Amino acid sequence: MYEMKARIRYSEVGTDGKLMLSALVNYFQDCSTFQSEDLGVGVQHLKEQHGAWLMNFWQIQISRYPELCEEVKIITIPYEFDRFYGKRNFAMLDASGRYLAKANSLWFYFNTERARPMRVPQCEKDAYGTEERLDMNYTEERKLALPEQMEALKPFPVQRVHLDTNGHVNNGQYVRMAEEFLPADDVIRELRVEYRTAAHLGDTIYPRRGTVTDGDGAWTVLALCDADGQPYVTLKVQ
Repeated sequence: MYEMKARIRYSEVGTDGKLMLSALVNYFQDCSTFQSEDLGVGVQHLKEQHGAWLMNFWQIQISRYPELCEEVKIITIPYEFDRFYGKRNFAMLDASGRYLAKANSLWFYFNTERARPMRVPQCEKDAYGTEERLDMNYTEERKLALPEQMEALKPFPVQRVHLDTNGHVNNGQYVRMAEEFLPADDVIRELRVEYRTAAHLGDTIYPRRGTVTDGDGAWTVLALCDADGQPYVTLKVQ
């Protein structure tokens, strides 16, 4: 387990004074990034190895959104490596140690020279180690199906501010994009995100929105697509 402490900043809250969903994702990403850097397997190491950890799937469950100036703790737990994949949990806790949010994530190791997935190097496994995964309601869903009927929304370009060190749109930026198309009054208690292909500077995002119903109730589905209607990312919220 790796942990970091923080205080909710004004730049991270919405009009209600509570942490935005995209800011929660950023805290989780930053926590795992700090762990990687502290262990010596961070951004520079990956560049030297021609490797990259790319996100495949998020599942985030939120009990409560922390408020402005609230002190929080963020933790991350790598719990399994399997061939190309790495799995890790995240959580945000309040000052009393109560869980505000829990998350599960699936990543794959990517060879940037050959432009294809590769088995997780042993040095990565040794650096992170594994612990038992968090107790949460894990979904078996990995592929987010699109509704037959979806509303086409206003397209927009990928800008430099959306990019990360890999040269494509950052995982958290997709969630920030999606927030613009979700009802402002909805309190999201669960987010699932499937990352399909990377968007780059100069690409145009074509958002589409619809709803699906399953055993857990109704969900809003948002697909951020290319010009051919193929999703870069699909998000499902409830």
